[in-house]
Amino acid sequence: MSAFRNVKGQDAVKAFVKAGGIVRSGKGDHVNIKMPNAQIITIPVPKDIKIGLLKAAIKKAGLTEDEFSNLL
Repeated sequence: MSAFRNVKGQDAVKAFVKAGGIVRSGKGDHVNIKMPNAQIITIPVPKDIKIGLLKAAIKKAGLTEDEFSNLL
C-alpha cells in the first residue's frame, strides 16, 4: 500500500475529521482525535506518519484502508 507513504500528519488529521472525528489538544506536536466510536487517536502533526502507526490508527478509528484513502 504505497498510498500511505509520505502522508503528512496534518493531512491525516483532516481525513479523520472528515470521518467524523473531533480534534482535541494533545501534548507537544501531537493531536488527539476523538472518533465517533469513542476511540481516541493520537497523531504527530509536523512530520510524515510511519505506515504502521497510520494503519493502526485507521483500524482503531473503525475505518478500512480504502475508506481512509478516499478521505485523503
